[in-house]
Amino acid sequence: QVQLEESGGGLVQPGGSLRLSCQASGTIAGPYVMSWYRQTPDMQRGLVASLDSDGKTHYRDFVKGRFTISTDNAAMTTYLQMNSLEPQDTAIYYCNLYHIRRSRNFWGQGTQVTVSS
Repeated sequence: QVQLEESGGGLVQPGGSLRLSCQASGTIAGPYVMSWYRQTPDMQRGLVASLDSDGKTHYRDFVKGRFTISTDNAAMTTYLQMNSLEPQDTAIYYCNLYHIRRSRNFWGQGTQVTVSS
């Protein structure tokens, strides 16, 4: 049983920054991958960035160099630092934990990010 809770979304101007947080609770045993996804009314939910238990990161090209995913294992919290935000980044951002051995995904409730002048 794993529960995820996102926070940190809000309204920012183009070029601004936000840091999203994903706090996990429950039992997390074995290897897993933490990811951030985003979704708009016009698009299906898509991957933004991911980080595995060995510290390996992956970024989609459209955020590479602007966003950084990191985790504090002791605090059971994963972050997405978002810099140089663009209007196209406006979306609901979701935290995801993929438990490898159980082949199961866990999702947070989402947090709204709006980039507008």
